[in-house]
Amino acid sequence: MKLPKYPLASSDRMMTFEFVSEGKKGLIHKLVKYQPTNLKGLYNLAFGDKAPETGEIDDKVISNNGDSEKVLATVVATVYAFTDKYPDAWVYATGSTKARTRLYRMGISKFFDEVSSDFEILGELNDDWETFKTDVEYEGFLVRRKL
Repeated sequence: MKLPKYPLASSDRMMTFEFVSEGKKGLIHKLVKYQPTNLKGLYNLAFGDKAPETGEIDDKVISNNGDSEKVLATVVATVYAFTDKYPDAWVYATGSTKARTRLYRMGISKFFDEVSSDFEILGELNDDWETFKTDVEYEGFLVRRKL
């Protein structure tokens, strides 16, 4: 995506990424983790603020730092980096709330032409999967790098 992004730090295996959101509420540390699931080749994308007490992801807090598009572009950059290293991986993402899932859908829809040239994108609807459509309220998303 041709949007400004934050600099990323990552683990050697490209499973964990960190960056700092800079906005109206100051500096907020963010974490993105790719977590293996019980299905081979399927990873859950976990994202949120880095909790200062634990160092873990807090996906319930609402940062509202005024930089949501830059944050989203940075998270998408981690998907590119992760799938560069693991090109056969499927990545599952959903919001911790319906509102967040809707924000993710709106972000995918806004940049659909660009990201769909690099990724297969599926939407979860009623426990089934379909090719992503920009006007459907999905419960989750699956993406895989086009080979």
